[in-house]
Amino acid sequence: MELPVELPELMEAFTAMLSSEKLQGFAPEPDKLTVRITSFSFHRGLPKDETGHGGGFIFDARSLPNPGREERFKPLTGKEAEIADYLNQHDSVRQYLANVTSLVDASVSSYQSRGFKNLAVSFGCTGGQHRSVYLAEQMAKHLRERGVDVVLRHRELEGARQ
Repeated sequence: MELPVELPELMEAFTAMLSSEKLQGFAPEPDKLTVRITSFSFHRGLPKDETGHGGGFIFDARSLPNPGREERFKPLTGKEAEIADYLNQHDSVRQYLANVTSLVDASVSSYQSRGFKNLAVSFGCTGGQHRSVYLAEQMAKHLRERGVDVVLRHRELEGARQ
């Protein structure tokens, strides 16, 4: 659109405002990748993709040692130190987490470079209380330390104590 009169000073001021670093600081940040991490029980089915994206991983932790089989651990969750200590003492858990982390890290890097906005990472186990919660917590911590936006959900713990 062209103005009916010339206003060079106004146009110069307007151009200066638009290029101002202060004003650009108010501009919204471009959408970043968000990794949605979910722990769940296979008994209740797979988590739903609420973004409509459909991309991501579902990791099965049922092959790992199960603290839920020990009476002293039954009331606890994977968020608690006793469960973390129990799981961390097993080489199989440490190796599993290292392998999963490597795979997720590679996908996060690829998704970020390609401008993707969502990645789902889900961990399932039998009850959705111990192993899957622990793994989801560890992955969330790792990704947050990398500066990745994370949304963490423990499906089976919702409504229970957290």
